[in-house]
Amino acid sequence: MLNQEEYVELLDLHRQGWTRKEIAVELGLHPATVSKWLAAGGPPARRVVPDDERVMTARWRARIAQLLEVHSRLLAVSVFHKIRAEGYAGSYPTVVREVRAIRGPRFRAASPVSVPIATDPGEEAQFDFCDLAEWAQRWEWETPLVCFGAILSWSRQRLWWFTTSEDRHHTFEGLARFFEAVGGVPAVCRTDRMGALGRAQGGRFRLHPPAVAFAAHYGTKITSCKARDAKRKGKVERPFRQLQETFLPEVALDGVPAGVGELNARAAVWLDQRVHAVASRATGEPPAVRLEVERPFLAPLPRVRFDTDYVETRRVHTAFPFIVMDGVRYSVPPRLVGQLVEIRRPVDAERFEIRWAGQSVATHTLAAPAAREAVVWDPAHRADAEDQALARRPRRHLHAVADDDVADEPAGRRLELPGGDYDVDAPDLAARYGIVGELDGEAGA
Repeated sequence: MLNQEEYVELLDLHRQGWTRKEIAVELGLHPATVSKWLAAGGPPARRVVPDDERVMTARWRARIAQLLEVHSRLLAVSVFHKIRAEGYAGSYPTVVREVRAIRGPRFRAASPVSVPIATDPGEEAQFDFCDLAEWAQRWEWETPLVCFGAILSWSRQRLWWFTTSEDRHHTFEGLARFFEAVGGVPAVCRTDRMGALGRAQGGRFRLHPPAVAFAAHYGTKITSCKARDAKRKGKVERPFRQLQETFLPEVALDGVPAGVGELNARAAVWLDQRVHAVASRATGEPPAVRLEVERPFLAPLPRVRFDTDYVETRRVHTAFPFIVMDGVRYSVPPRLVGQLVEIRRPVDAERFEIRWAGQSVATHTLAAPAAREAVVWDPAHRADAEDQALARRPRRHLHAVADDDVADEPAGRRLELPGGDYDVDAPDLAARYGIVGELDGEAGA
C-alpha cells in the first residue's frame, strides 16, 4: 500500500510529465497502482489502528503522564525502565515519542566542536566528587551528601560511592575502593585541583605529603587538569549528569532511601545492570567486557591496604578517666589517667577505637549531634573508677573491728546507743591539756 510520502513523490513526477510506466519504474511500483492513486485524486487514507492493538495503549500513556507529573525532569530512559518493570512490552523509541509529545525535547544539540581523547588500556583513570546537597535537603537528611565517582578511561568501568564528606581521607578511601572494584591500579589517576590533595601555585599543582604517600603506596601517579580545562576529565564528569538525572530520580520514585548504605547498595546493582552490561555509545562495547581486556594492563594491588582511618592523639584528663571529642566526654580505663592515647576511626564509621601502647583499650559509639557536652561511660570503666575512688579516700573516722574483739572489750568501754540524734557537750580543751593556770595568768596580765 502506498504511503503519503510516496504519493507526494508520485504526484510530483506526474506533474513533471512522466508517464505512468516511468513513474512505476522509478518508485518500484506496479503501473496499475500508479494509475489507481492518480485516479483517486488524493493521498491514501491513514491507517487507523484500534487502541487495544497498539503497544502504547491509553493505560501506558496515562502512566507516562503520571510519572512526568510527579517528576517533570525524568528522562525517557528512566520512564522506559519503570513501565517495562510494570509490564510494558513496547520499544524504547515508542516511549521517547510519547514523552516528547507530552513534554517536548529537553536538551538542545551539543556543540559539534569536540575532540575525543584516546587512552590505552590501563593508562588512565579519572575521579572527582559530585555535590548532592540538594537531594539531601529534598530527602530531609541531616547529614551532607556527596558522591565519589571514578572511571577507567579505556573500558569505562566506573564506581559511585555515596558518602558525607570530600576531605582527604574520603578521597583516599574512594580511590582504594575503586582499585579493589576493578582489580588493579592504573598508571595515572587524573582529577581537578583538589585542595584536599595539594596546593595550586600559579600554573603548578603540588601534592601534599599524604597524597604523595598514597600514590607511592599504590604505584600510581596522581595528576591534575590545567586551570580552566575541566573537559580534560569529561569521562568522569558526564556520568554525574546521568547520576542526577537518571539514577537519583529513579531512586526517588521508589521512596526515600533509609541512609547512605542503602543508596550505595542500590547504586552498585544499578551500575551493573544499566551501565556495565550495556554497550557504551563511545566504545560500542559493554564496560564489563572491556574490563576483562584491560585488567591485565593494570598494576597489581599492594598486599596491604592504605590506611585511610582518621587517627588523632588525645591526653586523658589528669583527674578523671575521660577524653573529649567534639564536645563529648568518652571514658577510658582509670589506669590511663594523664596518659597519651590514640583515637582511630574508620571513614564513615559510627564507632571509634581508643588505643594505648599499641593495644585497644576502649571502643565507643559516636554520640548524636544533639548530645553534645554529654558523658559516655563504658560500664566496666565506671565500676573500676568508683572502686579506685573509694580506695583512695578511706573513711578515717570509722574503725572496722571484728565481732570477737567487740565481745572481749570491758563492759564499761562499750556504749549501746539506740538510733536517733544526740546533744553532745563541747569538750573543755583547757582542762584537757592543763593550761588553765596559764590562761588565767595571761588574762590578769
